Amino acid sequence: MRAWLWVFAVALVGSFAQSLGAEQRAHTERISGSAGDVLEDNPVGRLKVYVYELPSKYNKKLLQKDPRCLNHMFAAEIFMHRFLLSSPVRTLNPEEADWFYTPIYTTCDLTPTGLPLPFKSPRMTRSAIQLISSKWPYWNRTEGADHFFVVPHDFGACFHYQEEKAIDRGILSLLRHATLVQTFGQRNHVCLKEGSITIPPYAPPQKMQAHLIPQDTPRSIFVYFRGLFYDVNNDPEGGYYARGARAAVWENFKDNPLFDISTDHPTTYYEDMQRAVFCLCPLGWAPWSPRLVEAVVFGCIPVIIADDIVLPFADAIPWEEIGVFVAEEDVPDLDTILTSISPEVILRKQRLLANPSMKRAMLFPQPAQSGDAFHQILNGLARKLPHHKSVYLKTSEKVLNWTAGPVGDLKPW
Repeated sequence: MRAWLWVFAVALVGSFAQSLGAEQRAHTERISGSAGDVLEDNPVGRLKVYVYELPSKYNKKLLQKDPRCLNHMFAAEIFMHRFLLSSPVRTLNPEEADWFYTPIYTTCDLTPTGLPLPFKSPRMTRSAIQLISSKWPYWNRTEGADHFFVVPHDFGACFHYQEEKAIDRGILSLLRHATLVQTFGQRNHVCLKEGSITIPPYAPPQKMQAHLIPQDTPRSIFVYFRGLFYDVNNDPEGGYYARGARAAVWENFKDNPLFDISTDHPTTYYEDMQRAVFCLCPLGWAPWSPRLVEAVVFGCIPVIIADDIVLPFADAIPWEEIGVFVAEEDVPDLDTILTSISPEVILRKQRLLANPSMKRAMLFPQPAQSGDAFHQILNGLARKLPHHKSVYLKTSEKVLNWTAGPVGDLKPW
């Protein structure tokens, strides 16, 4: 499609939207089917969570040492801890608990440039489990099957940011009975444990709120993306990072007038997303990125380029209806794929994205709000109840191998 045809399409969509009556515009479209109902589930009264009290070296002292941990995309583990301490689902009586939560900040070990290093995480997690298993009886009776852990690393409990090394390491053996709450999700991958709850990465709600522009601002950008196309420092040959998908975006569309793409990260980044119709959400080292959250919050249709991705709260959010999925091998055809989507379909996706409950489900606000990501996690835990009687082990029965894994992981933490 030529540029002038796209301008006509934008005008058509705008005209279509303006034709809606004032009463209709005042109410966002409710998501049809079970997705909307699940989004609005209230977990209170459906489960009780016991929060272990650990020495501060596992959590608060790490944050005191480096407050930057509050702002990076793995910060959900910190805010989940804070949320649970004051949540109505918290119980101080472990005997009545449905779930047990171990608050460890495994991603709060940052480089000078602010990148999380996962290499101490296995030792920290092992140390915390040894502590709770010796101080309380609840881990030992199930070997963690009624426990959940927030593991928001690139590849979850495989604890490495490079896929090949994450696969070689595998999920930390002591977590193989537990439920993992993690940002990573890819079907048929060794780092995604069956039954895991896939959550959005952390994106700062207040910062995004401060950059909102009027809702009637025209969406004059067709396709928008800001970020790396090549990770030269970690992938000098350029074919491994993002499995080549980002490189393909740049090589094919850097000169296409419909594509506003760059490695620059302008101060108007959030505003620009609100002026765009489509926002590219390609994989990086892992399949997911904060762009997915940003796109939903800013009503920009996410173009998801990550084969076999498992998306956040997929049983509640109708991703097929609000997004566009493009296979990694089809990236060279992105312009054809996106320009072939009719204005009517675009408008429907934008209406669904405008639903406030959709946006809330992707965020970890402080204080918490009904239906937010905290509540979606609790809903996911509640839907896994009651625990099957088979999770309770017989006296002296053992399943997990405490000495499995790399030798370095066995060192004291």
